[in-house]
Amino acid sequence: MLKIGIDIGSTTIKGVVIDQECQLLFSEYIRHNTLIKETLISLLTKIEDHFQNQPFQIAFTGSAGMGIAEKSNSLFVQEIIAASYLLKAQYPSVNTLLDIGGEDAKLVLFDHASNPDFRMNGNCAGGTGAYIDQMAALLHVSIDQLNQLASKSTKKYPIASRCGVFAKTDVQNLISRKIETADIASSIFEAVANQTVNALAKGSIIQPQILMCGGPLTFIPELRSAFVQVLKISHQDIIIPNHGELFTAIGTAFSIPDSHKEIQLNQLISSISSQIPFENPHNNLFPLFENVENFNHWNTHKNLVRLPSNQISNAQELYIGIDSGSTTTKIVALNENQELVYNFYAHNNGDQLKSVITGLTEMKEKFDHHSIPVISTAVTGYGEDLIHKGLGIDFGIVETVAHSIAAHQMEPEVSFILDIGGQDMKAIFLQNGVISNIEINEACSSGCGTFI
Repeated sequence: MLKIGIDIGSTTIKGVVIDQECQLLFSEYIRHNTLIKETLISLLTKIEDHFQNQPFQIAFTGSAGMGIAEKSNSLFVQEIIAASYLLKAQYPSVNTLLDIGGEDAKLVLFDHASNPDFRMNGNCAGGTGAYIDQMAALLHVSIDQLNQLASKSTKKYPIASRCGVFAKTDVQNLISRKIETADIASSIFEAVANQTVNALAKGSIIQPQILMCGGPLTFIPELRSAFVQVLKISHQDIIIPNHGELFTAIGTAFSIPDSHKEIQLNQLISSISSQIPFENPHNNLFPLFENVENFNHWNTHKNLVRLPSNQISNAQELYIGIDSGSTTTKIVALNENQELVYNFYAHNNGDQLKSVITGLTEMKEKFDHHSIPVISTAVTGYGEDLIHKGLGIDFGIVETVAHSIAAHQMEPEVSFILDIGGQDMKAIFLQNGVISNIEINEACSSGCGTFI
């Protein structure tokens, strides 16, 4: 009798086949990239081909597993129950189970009578695998490279861990200060450990031995080291089981009662394939544009005010403005008539100084044949201080002041300015050309460019 355990998580699907002695006969770990049904059918087809149409007992678990189980009339096992069941059978001396997944974290504390105390994060995915993915993307490295960088760290810095958008703001700040990437990587893992301990333990003592499982803890040794430091334990106090990334899937299969019904996988595949995703039409938002005509009208009239532009050859002198933002770099050159003769817009990839130098170098190549003097330069934005001092720019200007000057120049009657950037948003109210009120987001960057 063969048993299948399938753990459908927020980012990955884990599938295993075990026998009566819990020997692992088949396993698969794959990111589904939100294509859950397609990835699941591919996995089941692979199992069916591998075992030549044998019948199986099957159970599902995971954040997306319950819906699949209900629609296919299959067994569902809650993931903490599945992992705990396997833990007490194979690791009876373990006092704590710690499992970090794509968007959830689970902590199980056992007392002297082996009674489990289950802890799990709520809606917030801070400090989970998705958080680590975002931080690695922000540093433009793979997860393996992030781990390698962290191993070379010599110093740590505080980084927000509850919210990925908060964390991006902290990391961008560290990048702009030219902090070593290795130290940022190590600080990210420490933030994950702190978030997990603070959010789940809530004052309870996490007792060794500690079994760590789930993809992040299995594949990222430096993340485990961060937990060792935060919990003030040794590496000998933790256990990493074989195939730790599959631990919950194996526990799910192990939890299936021997009396449970068997099923042919082709029947299950057919059942899942025929399922139509449920959609509630009453939950839909109204479209921004009712038809193509509405969109074309908006598109035609949205740029009623434009900065006048001209050719480089028509400039006698230049004024250069630089906006060094959290995610992008913007550079313009105006001539003596305040006409735009050059513009540059590019992602800074976490290196504001390099991005500005690239834009200025491009400008120099375009202007070299005209010998036009640069009268003055100014910089604003997230990297204002760095660019101002690093490149000897004449003026550093507060963003809101730069906004109001530009808006008033283009539209003298302007009364309101809304700017949404990479990690901040500004609402500026003006009366008679003077700023009367400013509203700026605080620590949270939700709803900004980085959110999109």
